[in-house]
Amino acid sequence: MEYEYMSIDAILAENQKMTCIFKTKIPEMGHLWGGTERDILPQSKYQVPVWMAYFAVYSGWADFVIPTPFGARVRNALDAEARSVRLSNLVGAGGLWYGFGKLIMEMVDDEQGGAMSAMLTTTFRQRLIELVDQAQHFAALGPSSAGGGGSGDLAQSFREGLDGTERELFVLAQESARRTKKWYEETDSGRR
Repeated sequence: MEYEYMSIDAILAENQKMTCIFKTKIPEMGHLWGGTERDILPQSKYQVPVWMAYFAVYSGWADFVIPTPFGARVRNALDAEARSVRLSNLVGAGGLWYGFGKLIMEMVDDEQGGAMSAMLTTTFRQRLIELVDQAQHFAALGPSSAGGGGSGDLAQSFREGLDGTERELFVLAQESARRTKKWYEETDSGRR
């Protein structure tokens, strides 16, 4: 996902919140978090949108905590079996886990960024095979039976947990499989 000013995906990814720990006192800004504090005090923690966290972190006013969707618990689950993790439930608002991860990756140092990049890439590669397989399966079923049972709870659970980017790829893979099938049927029947 390339960052574009008018990109809906970029806007949704930046709308996520993350915990910032403020290092300095910031007068007259306590109202931003809806609390009764007049000032933001050192060592206070607030959930802030990513777009505001950029400003606070790069200004040297705050540090941020790696968000829960990229913490040790999720990393361990992804290492165990990436296909079993419901990425869409981790970030809300359209389920753009990869997009949010890319934004976080840009905010951390090179070592953490490299580790996060490896996690995002490995997860994507491990899930892509299942994604394409299921997309082709449901494209082959056709519109009348695509919503039907028989596919198993694990397959359905996987589809429900797809990230927004994966959902787009699922639709593209389905359409590709349908077009390939149509082309094959048209050319095969024309040869006979």
